Amino acid sequence: METTGLGAINWLVIIVYLIGMLGVGLYFTKRAGKSTDSFFTAGGRIPAWAAGFSIYATTLSAITYMSTPEQAFLSDWSYAAGNIAIFAIIPILIYFYIPFFRKLNVTSAYEYLEARFGISLRTVGSILFILFHIGRIAIVVYLPTLAITSVSDINPMLVASVVGLLCIIYTFLGGIEGVIWSDVIQGIILLGGAVLILILGITYIDGGFGTLVEDAMRDDKLITTQNFQFGTAAAAIPIIFIGSIFNNLHQYTASQDVVQRYQTTSSLKETSKSLWTNGALALITIPIFYGMGTVLYSYFNDMGGLPESVNTSAIVPYFIVTTLPAGVAGLLIAAIFAAAQSTISSSLNSISACVVTDFKGRFIGKNQAVDVKLARWAIILSGVLGMSAALFLVSTNREETWNLFLSITGLFGVPIAAVFALGIFTKRANTKGVWVGLIGAAIASYFIGQTNMTPFAVSTFAFLISFALGYVASLMFSASPKNIKGLTIYTRNDEYAKEEKEIEENMTVNVENT
Repeated sequence: METTGLGAINWLVIIVYLIGMLGVGLYFTKRAGKSTDSFFTAGGRIPAWAAGFSIYATTLSAITYMSTPEQAFLSDWSYAAGNIAIFAIIPILIYFYIPFFRKLNVTSAYEYLEARFGISLRTVGSILFILFHIGRIAIVVYLPTLAITSVSDINPMLVASVVGLLCIIYTFLGGIEGVIWSDVIQGIILLGGAVLILILGITYIDGGFGTLVEDAMRDDKLITTQNFQFGTAAAAIPIIFIGSIFNNLHQYTASQDVVQRYQTTSSLKETSKSLWTNGALALITIPIFYGMGTVLYSYFNDMGGLPESVNTSAIVPYFIVTTLPAGVAGLLIAAIFAAAQSTISSSLNSISACVVTDFKGRFIGKNQAVDVKLARWAIILSGVLGMSAALFLVSTNREETWNLFLSITGLFGVPIAAVFALGIFTKRANTKGVWVGLIGAAIASYFIGQTNMTPFAVSTFAFLISFALGYVASLMFSASPKNIKGLTIYTRNDEYAKEEKEIEENMTVNVENT
């Protein structure tokens, strides 16, 4: 399509924003470099509201900002069931999951898997997380790259490199504390920008809000009775809700980027508050971001339709740059950058936490100065890999990136969430049985993904197969001799006592690194 260019004023606004984000990283550099505790958990200094805002910005970010309106533009609001699912699982998280992470005082989520099932599950959980999030980085670098290159003739390689490089730098400098406070700023910008698009978009529609409602009702762009039926052309809300439950269980129980934030607050009570803050923001997201897609549908419908040359994943930036005044457009493009960077920086820091905690610290030993340096090198390497994968997506001009993201989640992430559930909710699950369930679920998810089933159905089957097969297979093997007191809901209030062998190994590591 013909590009319009951003213009000097818009570029000035974007540059000011990007410099500001670098400033946040620089501000926290000295504190982050003191220890791995500061670099990965901020020493528990983060207020509950800020941690909740950070979880929100991390889990929704660029995928929300561009793919949610795209979904509402192409279809309807049925995917909003996923946001409701986030709110629905918060009591489960607070009562059943968070106490175990807080009790063990874990830096890595996968430390629980070692305590419950052994080192092999901790290792595979950490590796899958790293691979999954390198892919996630690729998608969220790709989206703002698509946003800029769809409206300008700038080389996409340059845009992807700038977006990724700036994230690498401020994550490298400020650690998790810099990441979280950047998330707060970015979350405010992306929400404010979305509301501004919503309001301005309605004013640009001939007939305003009345025309918007008329178009939405006539063309079934909201929710209809068909959305609650199976086997219809409309997306089935029950499947979306159930699949989202399992996707969110993966995100909030088995994904390092979120679990890591549970340790950044001072207590279990504060962690609970942060989750409720995040849940409230997830509900607010529904009318804002799905409404944005409906507004854009009505606007372009009145304009004779979206130009065929426009990739629907770029519909938000296309509207911003071709319709809104200079300065305002720059602010909203900056909001897209903010949405992307909040996710990228969180992924980079959590990947580095896995590398240092689950591999170097576990197998070689701990050394604070060396570990912080290694964490920063891990940030650089994973950032470069993610950017490289993003350039591949740019070259293929991939559309409907949300479904791509959900497919990756169902294949690599959700089966691990079932492993955490097996550990917490059952006593009989053991290492061999869980491995059988994990492998079986991965194979089944791959083949189910080749069908016409929605990504939400893939996630549902992935979790259920991993859980059920893992439990049944465990019954076929002898019970694990591991001490699991304090690690299941049946001994929820008991303290976990490390086995003597594990204590000896840790003492040896500490002596060697003294």
